[in-house]
Amino acid sequence: MSTQESLKKILEEKLKKLNKLRPISKTLLLQLKERFEVEMTYNSNAIEGNTLTLKETYWVIQQGITVKGKSLKDHLEAKNHKEALDFLYETIEHSKNFTFSEHLIKELHSLIIQNIDKNIAGQYRDVDVFIAGTEHVPPKALEIPFKMKELANWAKKNYKKIDIVEFATIFHHKFVHIHPFQDGNGRTGRLLMNIFLIQYGFPIAIIQKNDRQKYYRVLEMADNGNYKPLVLFISQAVLRSLNIYLDVLTPSKDKENFINLATATKYCSYSQAYLGKLAKEGKLEAIKIQRNWMTTKEAVERYIKAQKNNTHS
Repeated sequence: MSTQESLKKILEEKLKKLNKLRPISKTLLLQLKERFEVEMTYNSNAIEGNTLTLKETYWVIQQGITVKGKSLKDHLEAKNHKEALDFLYETIEHSKNFTFSEHLIKELHSLIIQNIDKNIAGQYRDVDVFIAGTEHVPPKALEIPFKMKELANWAKKNYKKIDIVEFATIFHHKFVHIHPFQDGNGRTGRLLMNIFLIQYGFPIAIIQKNDRQKYYRVLEMADNGNYKPLVLFISQAVLRSLNIYLDVLTPSKDKENFINLATATKYCSYSQAYLGKLAKEGKLEAIKIQRNWMTTKEAVERYIKAQKNNTHS
């Protein structure tokens, strides 16, 4: 079984566990929603250069506090992202027959950019652009309407035909590859990707600021037709969110407690460095908290058991 197939199986098993814990109490659901709203807003904006810290993002979007020394643009980006995320949730929750469309894309983008540059909010770009630090040259402005119709048709044709995480990942890449707007493409693209994941039952997947360089690297690999590293990268983000939900919702007696990799070496014959390699490759169930990989004793034991089964098969 390949790493991606193994991770796909883990995601499905954990999603089943989460579904068994549903419906989630309103209090816990609100707490989780607020936590992910702050994390998603902070990380998605920080990837694009916003200077608000995680705590400052919380103050701005949950408490309505103005942070001294931070620009108006930083504040507006945080508030706009929260509004776009709320809109995304409401659209999915209140529409039994939700349909994906270019109109939805433009609405999300409009919310992301609304009071920062009203002239480009929700409007496909009418100028040619380049992306600093990459060899990729986005399509010319005249091609954008056709490219976006092509993307919408691809989405309608392939939705539910391929694995949902793979579908959401490829869609995300196709969108940012087209780069249809003058600004706000990354933030809009990450929100769009999550529409499909949330509809399937997954929590929001958050690409963390600390992984920005790796994120750009695997996107560039996808530019060259190699989607596997990007799918693995997004799958790990989905796994992290699932693990957080399960950690909060699982009764104490059934909980898998997270440990650092140094502690994890006590339950196997592997070194900390090797466990880190397995985590990065998606072979060991692990989540990244800030810059540190965390796993569980049970995850290490599952990996060892899987290796023994592979050896004897």
